[in-house]
Amino acid sequence: MMKLKFLGVVLGCLALAGIETATPAVRAEELPEKYRATVEKGLQYLVKQQFKDGHWGANGDQYPVSMTALGGIAMLCEGSTVKEGKYAKHIRKAADWLMERSMKGNQRDGLIGNPDHPTETGRYMYGHGFGTLFLALVYGDEDDRERREKLKDILTRAVKYIGAAQSSQGGWFYTSKVEGHDQDEGSVTVTQVQALRACRNAGIPVPKQFIDNGMKYLKNSTTARGGVVYSLGRGGGGAPAGGERPSLTAAAIACYFYAGDYKNDLVKKWFKYCQTAIPITAVGGGVRLGHDEYTHFYYGQSVYMLGDDGWEKMFGAAPKEQRVTWADYKKHMLDHLVQTQNSDGSWPGGGGFSVGPVYSTSIYCILLQLERAAVPFFSR
Repeated sequence: MMKLKFLGVVLGCLALAGIETATPAVRAEELPEKYRATVEKGLQYLVKQQFKDGHWGANGDQYPVSMTALGGIAMLCEGSTVKEGKYAKHIRKAADWLMERSMKGNQRDGLIGNPDHPTETGRYMYGHGFGTLFLALVYGDEDDRERREKLKDILTRAVKYIGAAQSSQGGWFYTSKVEGHDQDEGSVTVTQVQALRACRNAGIPVPKQFIDNGMKYLKNSTTARGGVVYSLGRGGGGAPAGGERPSLTAAAIACYFYAGDYKNDLVKKWFKYCQTAIPITAVGGGVRLGHDEYTHFYYGQSVYMLGDDGWEKMFGAAPKEQRVTWADYKKHMLDHLVQTQNSDGSWPGGGGFSVGPVYSTSIYCILLQLERAAVPFFSR
């Protein structure tokens, strides 16, 4: 543990000094046996759904940029990389496909996506955020000099694009401020913040104010009850009461956790809200949350990083039934996923916004593999 902490300090100092570093690969841990067959079936389903050119699509070919990134991340979580492992060729093809969609020139320079695609036109910032996150995770394992330089350029311009797209409130919207859309929305904001963090971890320059303004936006979007609202709105001085979203609140926790901020009073407030809004007894118990996959994509990450003793470290001693723990989350959610997987390896779409089995399967495979610790970004 001390060696890992020392390595982190060294890498951080190198980054501050302007020396490019790549996040070292983490050897994948053994996955609990009860989840292995489920994960394998899920990943094999994704293999079969990948198009020959390397991309994935939802319900046919919808939201291809986001789906390709999420499918690729699910395979990275298995322990494979862009250059080795069981799913290396699938990860490579996904990375190639996304790299080819890095736009150049005019106000869209740096955008990873295709705004002319019918399902991307009005929400291309989602694809850009997830695409940037995936390519940042791949970058650390790329050892081909020419491809690495190309990836560095793509990610550098992607970061600049995120900065230009940021609203005057500090958040992000489905489309860019540069194109006249100076608006904000919580879920897109979280997607961009995670992408920026992954780029910074990979050694790509990220202006501090991009992330700081995004985090400030999440803080300003929090109500007195501790929940994050859908949108702060233009010119608003604070979050409107009654509009809290459990999914966005869980996502906000993940953003702060990835910043290494585990004891922030705001994080405590968000977790207390989620404890009520996403009760452990409802997790995996058939109770719909409105945006099931999205909610658990971030809540699962947050609870995993919390671990089994993090609650007491934040709030002090408490009876087991009054704590949120990874062990309880696994028992209710991950075990539920084992039981509800379809025979072909996929999962059905959840409540609210859901775009089919590729989306659900990618997210649930990521959740089931968090304990592998194969991707440094998702590790404790």
